[in-house]
This record gives sequence, structure tokens and C-alpha cells, in this order.
Amino acid sequence: MPVKLSKRVPLAVALFAAAAFQYGEAHADTALRSLAGYWAGSGTISMKSGTRERIRCRGSYAVSGDADALNQSLVCASDSYKFNVESNVSETAGGVLRGSWAETTRNATGQLVGRVGGSHIIANVQGVGFTATISIITRGRSQSVSIAPSGGTDVVGVNVSMHRE
Repeated sequence: MPVKLSKRVPLAVALFAAAAFQYGEAHADTALRSLAGYWAGSGTISMKSGTRERIRCRGSYAVSGDADALNQSLVCASDSYKFNVESNVSETAGGVLRGSWAETTRNATGQLVGRVGGSHIIANVQGVGFTATISIITRGRSQSVSIAPSGGTDVVGVNVSMHRE
């Protein structure tokens, strides 16, 4: 059975748009530079109906030379849908990154904001009719992503493990 997502629900944005947030100057270089390059992985998407489906993702991250900005591209697919997210994030005063995202297959856009402490990122993503809380933990060449969306979606959770290619 195909998973039905609202045109306003950019599920993929939660996966990596938030990965660019930081907290404090000491973490800036490490948090962003550690994301540079290509990542791939898989996990599950859980629906309100109780069904779960396997999801596969590929992402690329371009980090600025001074590690204060990140451009991200992410493509994720399951057996029943595909989405593509483009994000641009830059550092603002106080060590917080703010940015924007666009889910190009559904023509959805929004804003993101968050903080990072060490290797753990907590962020919020928001668009018209959609919000999500994201937790990302990066350890070396591995990354765990958990997403809890709300509003405008039948999705109740996403969990993905990514590895640097």
C-alpha cells in the first residue's frame, strides 16, 4: 500500500537539514566539517496506522572553507515514494545556525533552527502545516537520525542509520 504524504510534508527535510546546527564556537568546526562529503544508509518509517516501511537515503554535504555554512542535498526513497531535500544553513551570532530547506518533489519550503552539544544535534524544522523534532548523533563515519514529525502527515517516526561513503 503506498504511503500518502501531504504535498506540504517534506519528510526528508528532517533527516539532514538539521545536521548543520551548532552550539558555541568550539563545536562549529567539528560539527560542520564532520558532515562534509557523501553519506548513505537505510532505516524505517513508521506510520499512524502501525505499518513500517524500509527507507533508503543518499546525501551530500558541502561545507564552506571556514565551516560556518552548509549546503545539503538529500534523496530518500522507499517502495512507495521518493523525495528530494535541498538545505542551506549558515552560522548566526551565538553559535546557532539558521537556514532554509526546500523539498523539491512536493514544492514545500520552510525554516530550521537548533543546537548541538558535542556529537548530538537537536533541532526543529518547520514549514506550512508541518513541524518535526530531530535528533542526530554522529560518531566518526556513522550517524543515527531520529525524527518525530507532527502536523499534516501520517508519519509518526523515522529512524535512519547513515555511513560515510
